[in-house]
Amino acid sequence: MMISINTLRLFALLTFASVLVGCGSGNNHQDLQDFMAEVRARPKGEVEPLPTFSPYKAFNYAAMTMRSPFDRPVQEVQRLSSGNAEGIKPDLNREKEFLESFNLPALRMVGTLNQGGVLWALIDDGEGAVHRVKNGNYLGKNHGEIVLTTDAQLEIVEIVSNGLDGWLMRPRTIKIEEKE
Repeated sequence: MMISINTLRLFALLTFASVLVGCGSGNNHQDLQDFMAEVRARPKGEVEPLPTFSPYKAFNYAAMTMRSPFDRPVQEVQRLSSGNAEGIKPDLNREKEFLESFNLPALRMVGTLNQGGVLWALIDDGEGAVHRVKNGNYLGKNHGEIVLTTDAQLEIVEIVSNGLDGWLMRPRTIKIEEKE
């Protein structure tokens, strides 16, 4: 029982045709066709026009010949250069105190203690230790000397470089921190 090639071709063609007729005979996609008809019936949108292009206007920097805002004024430079003549300079030969190894903003005043008629300020170094200081003691990295101690604050005068081989005195204050 041998089947010829022509018979096989005919059988395959009939099977393919019956599959095509079976897929296309159903009309169960009416909801999809209704949706597509609704979308086609909607009014068409309009594309907004592109915004108008304004050409770049170059900025003319007229202050090029003026002094830079980061430079000091001439009068201040002259005053600072003569600052060394005032005799302000730190005593570099004195022995450093312990609190001079800390930055001044890291130190906090946490209280006062009056002992033997001397008002001592209590300074927290931020590393867990509290130190007693009084007028004449030094603290901070900029040669800061305590000039006045009150119950509420320490007044300190630092000696800092003016940037022109001279020194300046700069007042600083450490106020007591009260916890609420």
